[in-house]
Amino acid sequence: MSVTALDEATLFLGVRDLGEGLRARTLTSVELTEAYLHRLETLGKTYNAVVTVTRDRALEQARRADSEIATGKFRGPLHGIPYGVKDLAATKGIPTTWGAAPLRHQMFDEDAAVVAKLEAAGAVLLGKLAMVELAGGLGYKFAAAALTGPGRNPWDTGHWTGGSSSGSGAAVAAGLCAFAIGSETWGSIVCPAAFCGVSGLRPTYGRVSRHGAMALSWTMDKLGVLARSAEDCGIVLEAIAGSDLADPSTMSAAWHYEAAAADAPKPKLGVVRKAYEKMEPEVEQAFEAALAELGAVATLEDVRLPDFPFDSVATTIIVGEASSAFEDLIESGQVKGLADPLGQVGGFSAAGLLAKDYLKAMRLRGRVQKTMDEILSRVDALVAPSFPCVSTPVELDMSVGLLFGDPLGAAGNAAGLPAISVPCGFGQKHLPVGIQFVGRAGEENRILRGASAYQSRTQWHRERPPAPR
Repeated sequence: MSVTALDEATLFLGVRDLGEGLRARTLTSVELTEAYLHRLETLGKTYNAVVTVTRDRALEQARRADSEIATGKFRGPLHGIPYGVKDLAATKGIPTTWGAAPLRHQMFDEDAAVVAKLEAAGAVLLGKLAMVELAGGLGYKFAAAALTGPGRNPWDTGHWTGGSSSGSGAAVAAGLCAFAIGSETWGSIVCPAAFCGVSGLRPTYGRVSRHGAMALSWTMDKLGVLARSAEDCGIVLEAIAGSDLADPSTMSAAWHYEAAAADAPKPKLGVVRKAYEKMEPEVEQAFEAALAELGAVATLEDVRLPDFPFDSVATTIIVGEASSAFEDLIESGQVKGLADPLGQVGGFSAAGLLAKDYLKAMRLRGRVQKTMDEILSRVDALVAPSFPCVSTPVELDMSVGLLFGDPLGAAGNAAGLPAISVPCGFGQKHLPVGIQFVGRAGEENRILRGASAYQSRTQWHRERPPAPR
């Protein structure tokens, strides 16, 4: 089968289906890899989704996968599956730019732990995907805050992919790879998943080693997955989860993806209707329609978040830790080479944060964790809209046009809780809308079951964006 003979629909299949095809040898990893590489090298530029295509490494890994599969050595569900990784994870001998012009030639002498684990699973690295510079750690106002330019949404290239895992969201949505690795400190997986109409899993803090990945906030950074479905996210998470002596924050317990049994009881879901002060009407309508579907497979009850400064706690922690993480860039003046005007000065203002304010936020964080754990002890997951609006225009000044509180995102990230966003319809201009499931620490399987139950009744995750014009 030639590259051109691969039906485009094949490139939008989920990880399990692709794996079954590879194992049955009805397609090969080299064929898949060539097809995805072609799309990355062409459409990737349309969406500003890719920084570096790793063609030679990808084809070498794909040939190895085909050879191993042919001899019966099947490593698991990701063997031979092509993927992309956000350009904050180190790759030996390949530039790792952190999305920032001053670091465009930065190189590391080993792979990040997440990349090494995926190689051990037999996955094929297609390339380094675009991101907001420094993952937005010094602030940004415009979608153009990236080495590659503004992330352009495959559903409408005049609109943003969301940040900071901008390339990961676009690449999965446009069929440029089977899945992608992203990262979240606050919103950087959930937002692009919602904006691009894909499934995005933010694991529990410490579930995945961050060794070899850029640090923004040591106590809030998490590496996760963007993929076609909740099931795909679970399959990939199992491959990358686990303890790592090189990252003392990792959890010691192993984690395995467990799909819900056919006779499993209905999950109990807490509905957070006031996750945002206001929402676009179309987003609210899509969310209510999603709740109607969930009502057939789950028990729903309304839940209100307490009145607590969740946003302030999360913001203070991130600002304090980011100013330390990027101290060398700030003091050397290299931040002046960043694309975004706020990023150029944000580090200097962040350095003025008082130690007492950071320590107060850390103390309040304990109350956030206790509060969220008490709420989640009564339900299997919380459900809420992933974002109060659809993807925004790429030219929008976000310091003016995206000012709103995000208490659930702030609380979930400050407490290190897992969450998954999955598509639940469309809003203005036929742009995707997402619904998120937030779970108790360590209970990724519960949120995955809830999201999978929803996806078993809907087809939103199977929708594909229009071909670019």
